[in-house]
Amino acid sequence: MKKKILILGSSGQIGSHLEDFLKKKKKYQVFKFDILLGNSFDLRNFNNKNIEKFIKKSDFVYFLAFDVGGSRYLKKYQKTYNFMINNLLIMGNVFKLLKKHKKKFIFASSQMSNMDFSTYGTLKRLGEDITNSLNCLYVKFWNVYGIEKDLKKAHVITDFILMALKNKKIKMLTNGIEKREFLYADDCSEGLLKIMNRFNFFLKKGTELHLTTSKKTRIIDIAKIIKDILKNKGIFIKILPSKKKDFLQKSINNSSNNFFLKYWKPKHNLRLGITKIIEYYNKE
Repeated sequence: MKKKILILGSSGQIGSHLEDFLKKKKKYQVFKFDILLGNSFDLRNFNNKNIEKFIKKSDFVYFLAFDVGGSRYLKKYQKTYNFMINNLLIMGNVFKLLKKHKKKFIFASSQMSNMDFSTYGTLKRLGEDITNSLNCLYVKFWNVYGIEKDLKKAHVITDFILMALKNKKIKMLTNGIEKREFLYADDCSEGLLKIMNRFNFFLKKGTELHLTTSKKTRIIDIAKIIKDILKNKGIFIKILPSKKKDFLQKSINNSSNNFFLKYWKPKHNLRLGITKIIEYYNKE
């Protein structure tokens, strides 16, 4: 019998890649659950019986759903009432049902969860603590990139690629010197599968799990890679003045925990991952 996997946030950047990845394995029955599928998939609704039905019949849950987007989205919305309440309702509803039905799950956190000035980071930290209280696992993601369908919430690599393809210009929000660790979504999916399959092992280890390459890259260098791949397009990179620094993380440069790299290795370097995304959007 196939293991029944529920992906909360299945239309998101990570969730959509994870769904495809698990289906290709042909060993799992994958249940999609995302607000983009309709009102009956709204995790904020405490009276939505559909949520409990799916959680109850699942063997394992990936809790990826969150009101979140790239730096433009977070800058605009993370301090707003709707952003905070949306995420509190999602977490309150889902965690309650996971506890009720005693389900094993992975909660998607962020490397920003230690940044108290960030509303997004604070909410993720709360999710980590609740996950620990339920004796389950959270995973910290480090700037996962891949194909994105909701472009209003697009992250930096998608933003840059679409700017380059549409306008032949990459307009940066900062001076580009801030560094990030990037991970291609298919590699992220493979890591999430490995954690699920060795859930009790990693739970017993008690070490924080970070999904990352551990390699830091400047944002300006992302733009340069895209420009080089599209060298026949004549892409121009517009860098803002040096005073325009990293507003999202306030230039905090966390160090990743490399523990999980003993058990899993990413297969895509930045150039390969970016090339795949460019090929997708070129077709679109």
